[in-house]
Amino acid sequence: MLPDNVKKANKVKIETVIKALERRGMKGYYAEDGEDALAQILAMIPEGSSVGRGGSETLNQIGVFEALHEGNYTCYEPFKEPDPVKGKQIRRAIFSADFMLTSANAVTMDGEIVNIDGTGNRMAAVIWGPDKVLYVVGANKLVGSLDEAEARIKSDACPPNCIRLAKKTPCAATGKCGNCLSPGNTVCCHTVVTRFNSVEDRVHVIFVNENLGF
Repeated sequence: MLPDNVKKANKVKIETVIKALERRGMKGYYAEDGEDALAQILAMIPEGSSVGRGGSETLNQIGVFEALHEGNYTCYEPFKEPDPVKGKQIRRAIFSADFMLTSANAVTMDGEIVNIDGTGNRMAAVIWGPDKVLYVVGANKLVGSLDEAEARIKSDACPPNCIRLAKKTPCAATGKCGNCLSPGNTVCCHTVVTRFNSVEDRVHVIFVNENLGF
């Protein structure tokens, strides 16, 4: 639970970013907590929709896909498929899903969404895939600039992700980015900055006034 003054400051920041997103062709929403965010997500996704996902501790924490599995939805979750061939097929199927659900690694106060990917399947689907992209972003991922975004990702997101995925990287061993170039281990392969959305009503971002994900 965040202190009340921190929650109030976060809300001011989120309101500022939502206005910045509007200038960039994206729509933002405020959620007081994970439960509020989950309710908004379910209200946005009609029954019968197909939904793909990227790897996201934020989505895991708020229980999005557990809730979707209880309803009438087709869910594409490649990380639950142990067979790599079938997993690849699921990743490709996500491109034709109705919705893409994911989080962001960082969002600047000027409304730029920043992500670093390993294989790139998550961002490939976000860039050119489902008709609707829905981000869920904790307040802890708001940063002042693109430089701060990259620094945040490499210090706060990559080390725990590499540990979670059992990657043999310098950051998993020391907590500090080593700019590694290791096949099968390096997760900092693709850096994507979404600075504008040119497809009307495609990209939506729910900001949650909690610390969520990495």
